[in-house]
Amino acid sequence: MIMHLRSPAFSDHALIPAQYSHQKGDFSPPLEWDDVPDGAAELVLVCEDPDAPSGRFVHWLLADIPPTEGGVEAGRQPAAAVAGRNGFGGAGYGGPHPPVGDEPHHYFFRLYALPEPTGLRTGFTAEDVAAVRERALASATLVGTYGR
Repeated sequence: MIMHLRSPAFSDHALIPAQYSHQKGDFSPPLEWDDVPDGAAELVLVCEDPDAPSGRFVHWLLADIPPTEGGVEAGRQPAAAVAGRNGFGGAGYGGPHPPVGDEPHHYFFRLYALPEPTGLRTGFTAEDVAAVRERALASATLVGTYGR
């Protein structure tokens, strides 16, 4: 099964607008998805930057997203969702913030449809997601770029 993930704010492999960056207050971009498999019990969203100087940097983790949700509005998360810990040390979204002068970094937004609840709670980590994503019924990816 193939899910689709997109944003009305930017196209796949295109520039993420500055209003969604760390410098502009960590306002998360709007996302939309469809074709969630019927057997999904929970959705998990991850946003990571694999181009970060220290290695893969986590910008956003959300779990416990109801499979009936069709997306997230800009600057919000679904009421039932729980936020994981980002690379800045907080919970929720932390926008793009590559080093000045670097080539634009790539930000991978990944959505996983899981067949049973994960049990993840506020403050969970990317390692916690890695332990459950292999059971995903389906996944979708959207890539944005950002440079300073």
